[in-house]
Amino acid sequence: MDRYLSGPQLARLVAIDPGARPYYRVLAEAVRSLILDGRLPVRVRVPAERHLAEALGVSRTTVTAAYDRLREQGYLESRQGAGSWTALPDPGALGVENPWIAAGDDGLLPLHCAAPHATSALPAAIAHASEHYPRYALGMGYDPVGIVPLREAIAARYTARGLATRPEQILVTTGAQQAIHLLITMFLSPGDPMLIESPTYPHVIDLARIRGARIVPAGLAEDGWHLDLLASAMGQSAARLAYVIPDFQNPTGHLMDDAVRAGLVGAARRHGTTLVVDETWSELAIDEVSRTAPLGAFDTDNRVISVGSASKLWWGGLRIGWIRATAATVRRLAVLRAAVDIASPLFEQLVVARLFEDMEETRAERRRTLGASRDALAAALRERMPDWTFTVPAGGGSLWVRLEGPSAGALADAAACHGVRLAPGTWFGVDGALEHRLRLPFTQPPRIVTEAVERIAEARLRGPHGARPAEPLTPAL
Repeated sequence: MDRYLSGPQLARLVAIDPGARPYYRVLAEAVRSLILDGRLPVRVRVPAERHLAEALGVSRTTVTAAYDRLREQGYLESRQGAGSWTALPDPGALGVENPWIAAGDDGLLPLHCAAPHATSALPAAIAHASEHYPRYALGMGYDPVGIVPLREAIAARYTARGLATRPEQILVTTGAQQAIHLLITMFLSPGDPMLIESPTYPHVIDLARIRGARIVPAGLAEDGWHLDLLASAMGQSAARLAYVIPDFQNPTGHLMDDAVRAGLVGAARRHGTTLVVDETWSELAIDEVSRTAPLGAFDTDNRVISVGSASKLWWGGLRIGWIRATAATVRRLAVLRAAVDIASPLFEQLVVARLFEDMEETRAERRRTLGASRDALAAALRERMPDWTFTVPAGGGSLWVRLEGPSAGALADAAACHGVRLAPGTWFGVDGALEHRLRLPFTQPPRIVTEAVERIAEARLRGPHGARPAEPLTPAL
């Protein structure tokens, strides 16, 4: 390896403000940004920890922690006796440090995750579940399809929304993500085409890749779904499965109208495609909107399968989701899920069954809290980043923002060094698309989202290192 950087050269490249904290994280993010920007080429040997520490005027332990972080993310490779050199992680992980693992208690404001705090109805529901929990101890303790009271409550809610449903059509799962995983596993073989909206819920992209599906992205326009484009993509790809989020789509916030819903189901019928419909956000309208029917209400030949979740309406810590399908499909899925966890936790099922009784009160509470945070976020962005563009959604949990200037990935790096964790648009697209988009959730209280915007504005001004960016430096040869 004939290319290397000296300690003073790398110190000059990163140009970190001495007061930046935590310093090791800022240093790691600075080096990572240099690599992604191309200012620091791949396969360049970086200085030894001791030499860089001397050049920066920090402890060797600090540099060791930064190098360890870069190795974990895939931006450094090391070999005993040969030193360390710059690298790029696997293309599927490029630019993505798993936020749900890494975020933890790092002190950053969590604007990467659209997860609201628990509803005020949760304590009473927990107390109710505790009271009734002992009588279930007389049985074996698990039911592969879910306890009867919860399945009855879910079925009743679908019926009230205009989609007649029986309890035997419901499978209770350990979160919506497990539900989607089960459906992809059952309906797709490796190599099968799967249509996915772009942008979309990022974990669905991960699940499709794990299954070995051939992903067929169908782009969403600024005004939502264009039925002719969806139908064309479905037909040309011969998609076996299509995943859609018609209710306050994550991350755009679009709401599909009934005409498009009916047309989409008709297109799926013509092309032999099964529709997996994610209704996680369906109960979270903020403004007064025209009532839409569940997508399954337009189904005539059992090709629409609905997925729901307790996480957004009530609380993400309740790992309870569900699938609505035919009774025969539910039985097949129950057999399939037995290889994973047999059944969902009983106590959480009892909690959610009780929460269904307070559905309308909780929806009203969410309208108030999410509405206040949405309006605070929009106002702060208009004041601090007037060149950014977005449409305020009528419901859901996030703004889908178009940036002017640096890429969302670079901004996310900079924001992390200023105390905010962000979700760049590339997380929601296929193969690194949507680089100039940013999802900004409004699921935190107004004061949090307002403070986050202030920090983002500072990060945008000063860059990831707490100082103006340094000029590129050519490595020594």
